[in-house]
Amino acid sequence: MIFDFLLFDNFSNHCLANTVEPLRAANMLSGKQLYAWRFLTLDGTPATSSSGMQVTPQDALANTQGDLLAIMPSYGFRAIDGPEITTQLRRAARHYRKLAGLDTGSWLLARAGLLEGYTATIHWEELSSFAEEFPDIEVKRERFVLDGDRITCSGAMAAFDLTMHLISEAHGTMLAIEVAQLFMTRDSARSHASDQRVGSKSVNRAISLMQENLEHPLPIAAVARHVGCSQKTLETRMKAELDAGPQAVYQRLRLNLARKLVAETDQSVSEIAGRCGYENASAMTRAFKREFSITPRDLRNKG
Repeated sequence: MIFDFLLFDNFSNHCLANTVEPLRAANMLSGKQLYAWRFLTLDGTPATSSSGMQVTPQDALANTQGDLLAIMPSYGFRAIDGPEITTQLRRAARHYRKLAGLDTGSWLLARAGLLEGYTATIHWEELSSFAEEFPDIEVKRERFVLDGDRITCSGAMAAFDLTMHLISEAHGTMLAIEVAQLFMTRDSARSHASDQRVGSKSVNRAISLMQENLEHPLPIAAVARHVGCSQKTLETRMKAELDAGPQAVYQRLRLNLARKLVAETDQSVSEIAGRCGYENASAMTRAFKREFSITPRDLRNKG
């Protein structure tokens, strides 16, 4: 899938990074080119972020088409709200399967008439004025809203959650867990839940507890007791939210660490097995190959 980011001067670095970096991580962790992305501007000239970082685009908007176009103006969006942008966005709507308004990008989509009849959100500071300005849009105070072929997002932190949601929908919750773990997102169930609701506290705490006990794995019954529910309840909640039981999630977290140590250190397979809670190298190698379709030694030699 190709993400095109339409940047304007004073765009938010934070918002852009929180969208692109999870996509990059998903590619790296899966070992596949799941996502590609391009940076665009209206005329193909560089855009400068609010903190002074300049991005040279790959192309001008008029020359492109693709899967998803993300509009990212952020600060000073009212100064660029005008007929030229409206015309270009209306044209782009005919050439992209989905349009996304990130941060204050929702405003520009709405001005172009591209959110009429949709449910949408925007940065919380603009929520009231957005609802007043565009009465044909059902405005909600949400971190992000997906409504058919339109996506709107309230800001930089929410952009990470949105991207995690999209990864989970397209490629499964286990990959989303890996990405969340890579970015040290402790509230990881929220970031990759199958819907937009916050994951249950018991699931969030269970994942955090598992992450803290990879070298000496806890029995699932003990994990459940620590988070204040029965083992059966924890299994039911995890399967509902993550489409995987506690044992599978725990093993994947341990194997993720093993893969990282294989790729990034010169520790022996036996040492890595011990650090990841396996009795011996053979047991870890068997689990590793089942999960990643390659042995630790072959992965190290390949990389």
